[in-house]
Amino acid sequence: MTTGGIWKHTPRDAVLLVFSVAQFAVTIWLATAWEGASVPWRAGSYALLAVMMAYNIIVISHLFTHVPWFASSRLNGLVSLLNSVNIGQSVQAYHLTHVRNHHRFNNDLQGTDGTTRDTSSTYRDGKDGEHAPLLSYVVMGALDSLVGRGREILYVVRLWRVGAGDANLLSLAARREPRRSKELRQVQADRAAHCLSLVLFAAISWQWTLFCYLPSFFIALAMVNVQNYYRHYGADPSSRATDSVSHYGRLYNALTFNDGYHQEHHLSPATHWSQMPVVRERRRGELDSRPRIISPVPAMLGFLDRRRPLLHHGPATGGAPSTATETRRRSA
Repeated sequence: MTTGGIWKHTPRDAVLLVFSVAQFAVTIWLATAWEGASVPWRAGSYALLAVMMAYNIIVISHLFTHVPWFASSRLNGLVSLLNSVNIGQSVQAYHLTHVRNHHRFNNDLQGTDGTTRDTSSTYRDGKDGEHAPLLSYVVMGALDSLVGRGREILYVVRLWRVGAGDANLLSLAARREPRRSKELRQVQADRAAHCLSLVLFAAISWQWTLFCYLPSFFIALAMVNVQNYYRHYGADPSSRATDSVSHYGRLYNALTFNDGYHQEHHLSPATHWSQMPVVRERRRGELDSRPRIISPVPAMLGFLDRRRPLLHHGPATGGAPSTATETRRRSA
């Protein structure tokens, strides 16, 4: 699918761009309005900022890392800079770790070495083939991300270039030139944009930056981890058609550009968001050939799905649902 103009796939991606620009503008406004604001207004600021950042990571930047919006690489580079400010981390680094690690190893189980190849796997810190505890996965993951962003601020001494300490990024970057250098330069530019935006925020209001932005950023990271946890909780990692959890609610998918089609996204990660329902129909035989989890609620509310089967236990332990249960879930 191509438009042959400014947009690589469809002008509908302009909606994602509008959100990105609007988020930056609202963030600046929240910083400027902090001084003298009422307690309810400040509480609302926390919530709005956290939701915007989490939504951008889960939906906007996630979609961009898989399918960039513009035909021009320069325009895509500018979007990467903008959303690196919006999500508090390099979008290019997000692309490397998410697309080239998570989508390669797909929330895998621990291997014989006691760890997972997917660095974001919900099994990474689990025991006996189980997912890690939710609270540990969410809080410790957010803390680890926060520490990582703090470390990147100190990279100002090398102008935020990717160095020897970034072994994971270096291993995930393209092998061939000039693509490898281009990707690493984009990470550097993204980091610079993010860190300089913190200087801007502090110049507007250091109180807002310290007491609103940073706590909201941590909350957003925690929300993203909840989302990722329930996108995979209970799913069967032994098959590419059962290793994720989908939610087909119309309202949720309308508001999130088909984010609920997560199993389909894992089967075809390079497919544009608008085509996810098409992927579902095209791969229906494969998807319906084995029991899989279809959640009645969005992943962020996955803890409400009390009847979710634990397919990762396998048939030997009785974890797979009955045909009746699976049929009922497919009709949800």
